[in-house]
Amino acid sequence: MLANDAQLLVLWALAQGPSHGYAINASVEQLTGERLGPGSLYGALTRLEAKGLIETLDGVGRQRPVRLTTPGRELLERELRSMANLASTGLRRLGVNPA
Repeated sequence: MLANDAQLLVLWALAQGPSHGYAINASVEQLTGERLGPGSLYGALTRLEAKGLIETLDGVGRQRPVRLTTPGRELLERELRSMANLASTGLRRLGVNPA
């Protein structure tokens, strides 16, 4: 289980492949309509790397791309499946047919 939404959003953004902080935040903004603050983004990156869920790649200049590790990918899949189940159950309880 992840500690917060910022970590989940970072993992989600990295599901497309390696990326650096600015591009991760652009993906998050495209999905949610809002950007993560620098403390949230870089705090999430630090915590995810410490947990072994992402790893830093060689970069150019200040850009340090990161990518999902196998455990990170597995955790993201579990989290997304859990969220899909939660959404489906919630919609049924509301009397709405889940798509």
